Amino acid sequence: MERGSRIKEFMMEQILIEKTRAGRRGYTFPPLDVPSINPADILPKEALRKTAADLPELSELDVIRHFTRLSQMNFNIDTQFYPLGSCTMKYNPKVCELVANFTGFKALHPLQPDSTAQGFLQVFYETERILSEICGMAEFTLQPSAGAHGELTGLLIASAYHKYKGETRKTVIIPDSAHGTNPASAMIAGYKVVSIKSGAKGRIDLQSLKAALNKDVAVFMLTNPNTLGLFETQVKEIARMVHDAGALLYLDGANMNALMGLVRPGDIGFDIMHLNLHKTFATPHGGGGPGSGPVGVSQALTPFLPVPRVRKTGQGYAMDDSAPLSIGRMRAFSANALVVLRAYTYIRCLGKEGIRKAAETAILNANYLRVKLRDRYQVAIDETCMHECVFTSAKQKQKGIHTLDIAKRLLDYGFHPPTIYFPLIVEEAMMIEPTETESKQTLDEFIEAMHAIADEAEREPEKLKSAPHSTPVRRLDEVKAAREPVLRWRKETSNSVSLRGGLPSPS
Repeated sequence: MERGSRIKEFMMEQILIEKTRAGRRGYTFPPLDVPSINPADILPKEALRKTAADLPELSELDVIRHFTRLSQMNFNIDTQFYPLGSCTMKYNPKVCELVANFTGFKALHPLQPDSTAQGFLQVFYETERILSEICGMAEFTLQPSAGAHGELTGLLIASAYHKYKGETRKTVIIPDSAHGTNPASAMIAGYKVVSIKSGAKGRIDLQSLKAALNKDVAVFMLTNPNTLGLFETQVKEIARMVHDAGALLYLDGANMNALMGLVRPGDIGFDIMHLNLHKTFATPHGGGGPGSGPVGVSQALTPFLPVPRVRKTGQGYAMDDSAPLSIGRMRAFSANALVVLRAYTYIRCLGKEGIRKAAETAILNANYLRVKLRDRYQVAIDETCMHECVFTSAKQKQKGIHTLDIAKRLLDYGFHPPTIYFPLIVEEAMMIEPTETESKQTLDEFIEAMHAIADEAEREPEKLKSAPHSTPVRRLDEVKAAREPVLRWRKETSNSVSLRGGLPSPS
């Protein structure tokens, strides 16, 4: 049975400029008690508007209700299961938000003297030590602002390392099962990218890797677990091959959610890695940021880490710029500080055993979904997975149903769709990551919905092709929206269902 829409048709929301009523105000100013100045007297003529700005006139209540209604139309992790594969959309504990809102942290200015920021410097210092312990790396930098920024940082460290050794290496090898940002980061860092294909079991084909390795290769970037949710079981052999070629082994640690407390990347041969604190360690994720992509390195690469570094001295903690081989700064100031603080709080709350339990539960949940859904949906590689599993709509495609149709129909059942059409090496992919924070009851409800959709694909395929049916906005023309975006409001084309993008009302 569908869980149904929480938004009635009459709640379709206009944009603010359409709600304007002349004379309405959400504020009043006291009478001016200083001399007034005409802007035309002090600003150049070209800086002055020729007509008054067409701004909405609304009461405070109009504005509050508008944005509250918009928030109720959104799917979010606090209200619905959000199984985005490769993105780790786990619940963010509110205690992390509470700590990040402490005045002593949030009111700090990055230009304050070190002596007045000892608390935050201690958080940075201890977070670097904790991440180094979890990952088996010698040291970490917290500077990178997101995962892709971490990739760039790690590749620049690799470049500086090879240059210091007197070598010019221009190639980065990346498997087709890697995250999509890897080749972009390598190109920005000045490398040529060579792609190698996965084997039949979804893992690195060692013969393809061997053929690609030569003295021009600087780095092999490996996502482990890979985007099929599979652990690269031959990783130690891969590390030996890469190191024998004089190259460095890089771990895209975006999937560390499945490894923390179980496997330390540094112990199995990785030289460089980045983490996504905003995924693995439960800080806000999505909406464009903020993020955090710390980079860890082996002992030989520590001289090249970005500066400044936090050092512990006899007088407390201090920022240190003295590192002659450093690649320099990767950003202004030190880090996305409040994101680091949230992650630090999360780790301290869980502790050593809690970190391991989180990874174990993420793996258990993913395999529970894999087993419970594989009779209705084809599994890309049907073997024990890590924290996420990849299905395809191959069975449903025989009835003319595609992955997009299944994803849209899930919205009617009250679930956000999983990641679709990724990884690219799987046709009609559905990539599901339940995370460790979801209960068995929630997973069972999701399984029930997926089974119901599979039944509909057999008996009522048209119901899927026209889904969703109960959301504020029905199925949109996504290609048209991407190619012909409407970015400016025009009064002459305004209508009362502007959030539909000009589509006619559904029957």
